[in-house]
Amino acid sequence: MSKTLLNLATAAVLAASAVQTLPAAAAESAAQTATAPAAEQVRYRTVDIDGVEVFYREAGPADAPALLLLHGFPTSSHMFRDLIPRLAQRYRVIAPDYPGFGYSAAPPREGFAYTFDNYAKTVDALTQRLGLERYALYVMDYGAPVGFRLAVAHPQRVSAIVVQNGNAYDEGIAGFWDPIKAYWRSGAPAEREALRWLTSAKATQWQYTNGVRDVSLVSRDAWTHDQAGLDRPGNQEIQLDLFYDYRTNLPLYPQWQRYFRERKPPMLVLWGRNDEIFVAAGAAPYRRDNPNATVKYFDTGHFALETHGVEIAREIGGFLDRHVGRDK
Repeated sequence: MSKTLLNLATAAVLAASAVQTLPAAAAESAAQTATAPAAEQVRYRTVDIDGVEVFYREAGPADAPALLLLHGFPTSSHMFRDLIPRLAQRYRVIAPDYPGFGYSAAPPREGFAYTFDNYAKTVDALTQRLGLERYALYVMDYGAPVGFRLAVAHPQRVSAIVVQNGNAYDEGIAGFWDPIKAYWRSGAPAEREALRWLTSAKATQWQYTNGVRDVSLVSRDAWTHDQAGLDRPGNQEIQLDLFYDYRTNLPLYPQWQRYFRERKPPMLVLWGRNDEIFVAAGAAPYRRDNPNATVKYFDTGHFALETHGVEIAREIGGFLDRHVGRDK
């Protein structure tokens, strides 16, 4: 054998040996990457809903159980950019942008009501357009009042609920909300103007980094992407309208809680325990009304996916497999 061939043979043996000594998790990950189905590829689509172009991300087999991801403020379906491919191997994952957020249209306020009732109607129409007769919900922040409206209106459609820092209890609202409550009481221009700072770049970055132990885990793309949306002409006024309309959610808490008690949907509650927007005290009450709820806390802030995305994806995948998998 020539020296060149001998070197090549030796390299091949060493490479094979290295593969055999890889940690099991790394080897499994490499194998999954090599065989990842095309269904995991995320597609970016728009659909006309009552004259408004609504953008959504979609991945996963068309015939798989559906998971509807509903985002919060000030983000969009962009917050799920890493979660979607992690779940799409077994589930049809759909994440829309509400009008005025992300890549969805932002019609003039004079012709479109920026309210949580209207958002629920828009998302409901989208699910029907996409043929989602039954789906699990992932609700975060603003996604909670949108998703819980859907669940109460169509309980037969909702197979399970994942809550991530999404509130349905008075216990979850603390001091952060005091100036917003002042606006609810008065509806006056002065109180409205006092909330405009919540649309600033400093406030957006704070939402992502406050309560986070290791800020290096948070992608700057997240708050930069969100701020670009907030900085569009007229968008601040849309957000201020929504701050005011959030007052309509609190009177619905008893209705949502009754739904939890009576329907007892499989529920996974995931909470960044250091969140100052929806404080951790808002997580435990879900178990008070729904014994089927599992509550898990993470040592992070409001946007828990940014720092604990891998762990959260694992929790959600196991939860869905137990309750809404293909064999259920």
